[in-house]
Amino acid sequence: MYAERPSRLEGAVIWTGDGSGRVLPDGCMDLLWNEERLLVAGPDTRAYVTTGARGTWTGLRFSPGSAPAFLGVPAHELRDRRVELTDLWPVTEVRRLRSRVAAAPDPATALEDLVLERAAPPDPVLRALVTSLDAGRPVAVTADELGLGARQLHRRSLVAFGYGPKTLARILRLRRALALATAGVPFAETAVRSGFADQAHLARDVRELTGVPLGRLLAGGL
Repeated sequence: MYAERPSRLEGAVIWTGDGSGRVLPDGCMDLLWNEERLLVAGPDTRAYVTTGARGTWTGLRFSPGSAPAFLGVPAHELRDRRVELTDLWPVTEVRRLRSRVAAAPDPATALEDLVLERAAPPDPVLRALVTSLDAGRPVAVTADELGLGARQLHRRSLVAFGYGPKTLARILRLRRALALATAGVPFAETAVRSGFADQAHLARDVRELTGVPLGRLLAGGL
């Protein structure tokens, strides 16, 4: 069973689940709590399939681009990885945080509290970048509007998202398409409205990024 709610941290989501399923790329990173362990899920470029683990998983999913400022680690170093927080922070500090979450009546709230204490203010440039790409605007146009050169935009994207702006745009386009298809919009119309050349283009991207055909994905198949 999976459930989520908006976090008190702007743009973030708190979620709980059993740790099983197909985790799709979304431009985000997560701080995870499971069996008194604190872990970090880096940015995915392909679906991450999990088979479940002991106990309930709790996570805080940061808004796109905001986790590296909290973690103090560039996103590209964690691309397609799940790591223990002790790999990134001093062991004594992580041990203190683990004890704090473990002792709390609600791990989700405790996890949220410790992130709120350390979170940096949102970067307006990164926010504008995500908003523009999620609206389907071309990367080159977005770079010009933000006053960034192509190389500078690429470097900032690697640090914030774990990959370049073209990959981020592709992932955000996939998310738009899945939202439409899940709402019952026909696949051909979904493709056009979300920015694909045609339905075949949509089908290729879905298979490459999620590992399964669109129909199977919507049916919940692993």
